[in-house]
Formats: sequence, C-alpha cells, structure tokens
Amino acid sequence: MNFYRTPFFLPWLYPSLIWRLPTNEKIIYLTFDDGPVPGATDFVLENLAKFNAKATFFCIGDNIRKHPDVFHKVIEAGHGIGNHTFNHLKGWSVSTERYVENVRQFDQHLSTINCQLSTFFRPPYGRITRSQIALLKSYKIIMWDVLSYDYQKNGNAEIHLRGTIQATRPGSIVVFHDSYKAEQKTQYILPRYLDHFASKGYKFLAIQ
Repeated sequence: MNFYRTPFFLPWLYPSLIWRLPTNEKIIYLTFDDGPVPGATDFVLENLAKFNAKATFFCIGDNIRKHPDVFHKVIEAGHGIGNHTFNHLKGWSVSTERYVENVRQFDQHLSTINCQLSTFFRPPYGRITRSQIALLKSYKIIMWDVLSYDYQKNGNAEIHLRGTIQATRPGSIVVFHDSYKAEQKTQYILPRYLDHFASKGYKFLAIQ
C-alpha cells in the first residue's frame, strides 16, 4: 500500500467529490494549497514556468487579501484558482453555517477585486461534513489522488519525493503547498518531481 495515494474507499464513500481525473494520456493535475504568500508562491511559479506547467491554486481568501500582488502573479501566469475558504477552516470543527459563510466570504472578496469566481472548492485538511457538501453543491469539490506530505515538519523530503512519484498515475490530482510551513520541503520535492515526469513525457495541466 502506498500511503501517498488516497485510500480506495474514500472515493467510494464520497462519490460526489472529485478525487482523480482518469485518462489514458500522460497528464498530471498539480494543485497547491494555502497560498498565496511571498516567497513560497513565487518559488512554485518559477518552477512551474520552467516546465511549461499549469496548476490549480487553492487559495486562502485572507492570504489573497494580504498579498494581492502575489495572487495576481498566479492569475497572470495562467494558472487556475480554487476556493480554500477565507480563513482555512476545518469543516469538522465548525458549524455548517459558519463554514459555508466562510466559503462565501472568499467569493465576496474576489468580487471586490474584480476577479472571476471559481467553481472549484477544496476543504482545508480534506475535512468536510455531508451537510456542508450538500450546501456547497454549486461547487465542484476537488479532493486528491496523491498527497506529497510536503507540510510534514519532521518528514524526510527524499522519502516524500519517492512516495509521491510512485503514487502518481495518469489523471492524478496531486497536492503540494505554497505555504511557509511546507516551503523547505516543497523546494526539494517540487523541482525533482516536475523533472521526473517531464522526462517521461507528462504534461501538467490546470483542472478544467
């Protein structure tokens, strides 16, 4: 069993959520959570550009508010955007009403900066209740097929790199982070991951 790949039973339990985009083509869907922030997001953008890779950034609304210049760099580079709540709330720890309101607050902020709203939503920590899912049915809720564990404080970056590579398959939705917490490991894992799959003829696309 590869612990970097989502357990098979979760897509079965939550079939309305999007876990992978199966394809016979050599395509990987990279996603980045928790930005945008100066430095960490800039590093990701620079490395994606080196490989002509597109990705989907699941942004925290308050980080967009604090770092609008970095957010616009993501937009200008042609990457996709997703809603990751305004304050990175864990769905299991707050009321459904507060959770949905925080998702809507993200959209409201994007409207104030004349940015096109996203139909994609990813729950922070992957934690969301069935009642929250029901009230967010206007969104495509994007989960993941592969988790890089780049945010683990004590994890070994080389082990994470190998596990992430081994778990990836055509159509995988892969989670990285453009955050300060993950920055050190992301700087090790991401360039090597991109190089590995680019050398095998893979394309990196934003979720459509």
